[in-house]
Amino acid sequence: MMSRRLLTAARVLRRPMQQQPLRGSIPMPLLMTQVRTYAHSIVKVPQMAESITEGTLKQWNKKVGDYVELDEEIATIETDKIDVAVNAPEAGVIKELLANEEDTVTVDQEIAKIEVGAAPEGGEKSATSKESPSKQEASAESGLTSAETENKPEPTKSGTKLESPKPEPPSLEPKKESAQKPSQPSKDTSTNTGPVLGSREERRVKMNRMRLRIAERLKQSQNTAASLTTFNEVDMSSLMEFRKLYKDEVLKKTGVKLGFMSAFSRASVLAMRDIPAVNASIEGENGGDTIVYRDYVDISVAVATEKGLVTPVVRNAESMDMVGIEKAIADMGRKARDGKLTIEDMAGGTFTISNGGVFGSLMGTPIINLPQSAVLGLHAIKDRAVAINGKVEVRPMMYLALTYDHRLLDGREAVQFLVKVKEYIEDPRKMLLG
Repeated sequence: MMSRRLLTAARVLRRPMQQQPLRGSIPMPLLMTQVRTYAHSIVKVPQMAESITEGTLKQWNKKVGDYVELDEEIATIETDKIDVAVNAPEAGVIKELLANEEDTVTVDQEIAKIEVGAAPEGGEKSATSKESPSKQEASAESGLTSAETENKPEPTKSGTKLESPKPEPPSLEPKKESAQKPSQPSKDTSTNTGPVLGSREERRVKMNRMRLRIAERLKQSQNTAASLTTFNEVDMSSLMEFRKLYKDEVLKKTGVKLGFMSAFSRASVLAMRDIPAVNASIEGENGGDTIVYRDYVDISVAVATEKGLVTPVVRNAESMDMVGIEKAIADMGRKARDGKLTIEDMAGGTFTISNGGVFGSLMGTPIINLPQSAVLGLHAIKDRAVAINGKVEVRPMMYLALTYDHRLLDGREAVQFLVKVKEYIEDPRKMLLG
């Protein structure tokens, strides 16, 4: 009798709880319901550099309601040196934008709110839904656009096609909008500043921060340095022949395209050993009273971008050969064109090389990049008739220009430096002895 009671009690205990609701108790489904709450994360303007405390919010890459991943770029801030990316500190949905485009924002200013961990509506990770790979392949094979693919009726499981929906009567409102669209100015109108035949319109475009900073620095250089320029010409025959002989071999071994900038950089480094003042600078109060000589050479390479001239720095060029310098210059130029330069890439620099020849410049006077004391300007290579050993020959010639600070460099030293650069370029074998 006792064992039968124990067996019955064991069977009762094994029954699911939802089959034995107690009188007056709360149903189990209600007990399992959870209320999810999401925390908010504040997006702030990141630290940019010691000398940069503010910038212009140029573009929002996301809008309210968009889902963003951790560290995904959501905005771009333009400073007077580089563009700074603002990344999401947490994954979630953007709930509010606290600043508008073209607003001036400061470091640590709050510019957006993110609802952390919140999944977007429909379970997708972005406001603009992405097609699945299979759907993209189907649309690509059929030649349909994404809109046509979405509206195309899908076959049922049995393989029969759904009836195509009846066409709705056309609405007059879309036609009115489409008729008005051509008359609306395009977004590119503000950036098109070229003259229009027969037009007397004027357009005023606000200077970006980088252009304002460039103007400020150049004017400061003119007002501070006692600038003077000396010229010379160089026969490029030997260097061009050197490059022709070894460029394919260098490209095959190192993946670097051998150019002329590395040769002029190496020649400048070797010439600085005899004329160290070219690599020096003046520091101190009231215009400076101290000369700083350096054992290292950090070459600033002038690179033209859409927003203005930038000067990324190739550090410790004195310890590199021509291939190493060429690779460093190529990497910096690529980062500059892609807008990936950082503050560290442009900080410092002891000497600048500017190659206006790539744009066809025959001769020019570059401006010193303070606090440096000199800048070397390269120009276009032109075939000219020159006297060689008493005979007139046609040679590829280039004009060189060295603008220097006369407070630090005398004319004799500046001319000697430029002559040494000329000698190294006209006989590249000498650079192997340095």
